[in-house]
Amino acid sequence: MINNKEIIGSKNIPFRLFEQKVETNTLVIVLPGAGYTTQAPLLHFTTGLFYNKGFDVLHINYIFSRQEMSVLNDEDFARDVQLTIDNAIKDKEYNNYYDVAKSIGTKALSYLLDHTMLKDAKVVWLTPLLQNDGVFNAMVNSENKGLCIFGEKDHFCFIAERFEKLKNNKNLLLKVVDGANHSLELDKEPIKSIELLKRIISDINKF
Repeated sequence: MINNKEIIGSKNIPFRLFEQKVETNTLVIVLPGAGYTTQAPLLHFTTGLFYNKGFDVLHINYIFSRQEMSVLNDEDFARDVQLTIDNAIKDKEYNNYYDVAKSIGTKALSYLLDHTMLKDAKVVWLTPLLQNDGVFNAMVNSENKGLCIFGEKDHFCFIAERFEKLKNNKNLLLKVVDGANHSLELDKEPIKSIELLKRIISDINKF
């Protein structure tokens, strides 16, 4: 049974901390997409994967309307996420971190990696927003070990020219999923999408 705490964080960003029954020093922070929540398949199974490995799991459950998205300031967003994380783990002592960020979550992650706490964190970038200069530059210059997974047909985020430049960073393990969209699924192919999901979760497990 997963123990969890749910509290309202800064700027009304809710979070949920899934804790092991026995105290652990390992934490994975999950930063979802704007519409791709922590309950969506990829992040749901990633949560189970890390929890079963003995990690506490912290979900940052922001939700944005289309209007809020249009005026979202990346730096303010990242600050609020950091304050929410600080609030969630203020009574804990972790020293081994993973970060899993999907889509808009990679905007926050690009700032969070400057935090001393995450200096040695391993990072999973799921459909990172390569069109965002902050995200792209954070990935190009990242000293964190990173697994980066893109959808080949993610017309929203996958920019081939920028992807090629990421290959120069030896800290990044890059994977492009053939035919996959922004949700890392295949359009109109639910069964094959489940097989894809299994492969992606397996890649995260090996990382």
